Amino acid sequence: MEKIELSAGTIEYEDSGGDGPVIVLLHGLLMDTSLWEEVITDLRGHYRCVAPTLPLGAHTHPMPADADLSLRAITRLVAEFLERLDLNNVTLVGNDTGGALVQLLICEGAARVDRIVLASCDAFDNFPPGLSGKTLVLTGKLSPTMFGLFMQQLRLKPFRRLPISFGWLTKRGDAATARWLKPILHQREIRRDAVHVLRSISAERNLMLEAAECLATFDGPALVVWAEKDRVMPPEHGRRLAELLPKGWLVEIPDSYTLLPLDQPARLAQLIREMHLQ
Repeated sequence: MEKIELSAGTIEYEDSGGDGPVIVLLHGLLMDTSLWEEVITDLRGHYRCVAPTLPLGAHTHPMPADADLSLRAITRLVAEFLERLDLNNVTLVGNDTGGALVQLLICEGAARVDRIVLASCDAFDNFPPGLSGKTLVLTGKLSPTMFGLFMQQLRLKPFRRLPISFGWLTKRGDAATARWLKPILHQREIRRDAVHVLRSISAERNLMLEAAECLATFDGPALVVWAEKDRVMPPEHGRRLAELLPKGWLVEIPDSYTLLPLDQPARLAQLIREMHLQ
């Protein structure tokens, strides 16, 4: 993992390097760059894959106590990240909350982005999304100390597999979810950051409805990939997103929950490759 100092603090990221087309991959709440590990393994060599760990609750470098950790601010952080690494003609891929950030970046102009991939993500009125998202945002109303005590129960796999936790987010990725929880369980400052993010989401319930109004302004190729029977991100939202994007198209993937990079990484990587051949 490499590190970069941005205006909001230190961000870790993985960069596969190389001279191929640039793919930047964004994760969701309580996740880190390892969400994309198998996708990057599949794509590296032909593409330069860059995956930052954003301050969304599974990061290990806490942000300053007064940092703005709203999703709009984190979107600006993504734009700053692209600028500082001088990444151009980017294919920007987002899953879960990462897809929300892609949509918000379109509203900011997405100057360095040529293509987007929205993979089973927050959209429209599904924000926070599903039982898991709504439960998590409710816990953000707790103090960081009480939030940490609540999260301790997720040390146990039966609690992680509940629908209000990660149970409807991934079929096969429990080991990853257990790993993502370690910073919150062990670092007081990370719990503080997570609570800041969750409270900002609670205060902006119409954020993704507003973002949807910008989608028609993006004229690059736009692949929408959705878990066929997603119980957190409604499949009809995938169809609506593809219709709103001028060059959008939809592919549905069976045998997966929301976290496609964990449940169907090879299929997702294949679709990203095919997108670049069009």
